Amino acid sequence: MIIPVKKRIQIFDTTLRDGEQAPGASLTPEQKIVLAYKLAELGVDVLEPGFPISSPGDFAAVETISRKVQGVEICGFARAVRGDIDAAVRATRDAERRRIHLFISSSDIHLRHQLRKSRPEVVAAAREMTAYARQFCEVVEFTAMDAARTGIDDLIEMVEAVIEEGASIINLPDTVGYALPHEYGEMFRRVRLGARGGEKVSYSAHCHNDLGLAVANSLAAIAGGATQIEVTVNGVGERTGNCALEELVMALETRGDALGAETGIVLDKLYDTSRIISGAMHFPIAYNKPVVGRNAFQHESGIHQDGLLKDRSTYEIMDPERLGIPRSMIILGKHSGRHALKDRAAKYGIALDAAELDALYESFKETADRQKAVSDDELLRMVSTATGQQAQVYELGDVQVLAGSAPRRVAAVTVRHLQNGTEKAYTSTGSGPLEAVIAATSQGIAEHISFAGLELHSLGSGENAQAEAAVMVEWEGSKFRGTAIHQDIVMAAGIAYIAACNAALLSAQVEQVREAAFPVVE
Repeated sequence: MIIPVKKRIQIFDTTLRDGEQAPGASLTPEQKIVLAYKLAELGVDVLEPGFPISSPGDFAAVETISRKVQGVEICGFARAVRGDIDAAVRATRDAERRRIHLFISSSDIHLRHQLRKSRPEVVAAAREMTAYARQFCEVVEFTAMDAARTGIDDLIEMVEAVIEEGASIINLPDTVGYALPHEYGEMFRRVRLGARGGEKVSYSAHCHNDLGLAVANSLAAIAGGATQIEVTVNGVGERTGNCALEELVMALETRGDALGAETGIVLDKLYDTSRIISGAMHFPIAYNKPVVGRNAFQHESGIHQDGLLKDRSTYEIMDPERLGIPRSMIILGKHSGRHALKDRAAKYGIALDAAELDALYESFKETADRQKAVSDDELLRMVSTATGQQAQVYELGDVQVLAGSAPRRVAAVTVRHLQNGTEKAYTSTGSGPLEAVIAATSQGIAEHISFAGLELHSLGSGENAQAEAAVMVEWEGSKFRGTAIHQDIVMAAGIAYIAACNAALLSAQVEQVREAAFPVVE
């Protein structure tokens, strides 16, 4: 049996350039350098770290990234203007591998209303500036901006001109997210086959998501002959954003046999990279965001939960753990069934008999009907009541936080060790009340468990709104998640932190029991 060879798609990441152009997403040069390393570790092939001519900070960031970040091609972005090209050339001069990426508009709409130039003038500028850039760099990428709304003959004329002057990569963007997939794919086919020299160069797609079609259009471009896709992490970018790196990569990974294409992205770094970019840009990730959204691998329906517990493939087409996502697929809410409750208790090392499960289920349903979800902390308390066993290791007691205009906040907490019956008070400070409470609480945890992240969400509006906190901790190389719901966001965070620590410690206890029952025989 002959296995067909898949086409290798180059991932061109423009998170730090086009992604940063989203309102409110700007990054400092120092942040860009840190993120550039992360994107290189993710395995992107080309990195566009900024627009050198746009500001001294952007120039410095591109220059530093070019000098320090290895193993990835660095792209200097420029308008088809000598000054822009000069800045891009200088900023990328120390790169291990580099390219110059210049652009000019190609559609009648842009020529008439933005550039206010005739088509011969614009084609002449594209030709002249491509030749100029080619003097300094072997790899020149040319972008015909608004290509998707350009007449095909006009587009071919411009592409032919820049190919003659040495452009080796042609980018045909859907700049305003207007194209339909069949139209976009056909444009690539017609240019590739219709332009003189068109089959001797590579093609790139750069899609925006105004109609929610950026990923679909990018896949259509691949079918039409594109071998490079320009993406951003989390789909950030102008207006509704760009083609999302994680969505494109997982479409190719999941349906690669049908699409005949693959990438070199390191899958288990997708989730962490997504969260780091989200945090740096202060752009929250939608709950229902494909691949990396909070709900992407979480299931509340009892029917779905039952299927997943029997075989993951019943309701999941991707394995979250391959993407670096902690396994927490079962969300306990009013639609959950007994199987999910029994499974969650088992993960904490607690086996429930029929009577205990019935008692737990009755209490659980009553709570779930009153609120959107049941947190780990609440569930463990219910399990303790239903079984008469202490299901928790630690519990957060009294919490007092001193707020005000001073630069540091002071928190005092009590932490109960439920399995040995002790309770102690701890105090600490932090730059905010949440930091102070976490710092104080951590003193009461005997084990060296590291705080790894916090998410806060509102579960309503008005005076009775509650906050849901999700805390991630790391212990002995593994990550554990705890959730809590409270009207006070500080309390929610503190309780969620304790719940995450309990999850880690109870998981360890389960593993110790398993090892004792099934010792390794050498």
